Amino acid sequence: MFLNTISKREIEVLELIAFECTSKEIAEKLYISTNTVNTHKKNLRIKLDVKNIAGMVRKGFELGFLSTADLVH
Repeated sequence: MFLNTISKREIEVLELIAFECTSKEIAEKLYISTNTVNTHKKNLRIKLDVKNIAGMVRKGFELGFLSTADLVH
C-alpha cells in the first residue's frame, strides 16, 4: 500500500464515493473532468490495494480516511 502518497484530492473523491456520488457528480462538485475522477479512483484502488469501490470505502474506514461523522452531511 502507498498510504503516504494519498492526496487530499483523492480523499475528497473517496468521501464523495462514500456518499454514493457518480463520477459525473464528483467531477461537477470538485470542478474536474470525469476522466480525472476516474484517474483518482484508479490510483486509490492501487494505493489502497483493493479490487473495487466497495473495497475502497471499506479500506477508507479501516485506515481512518473516512469516519461515520463524515457521513452526516
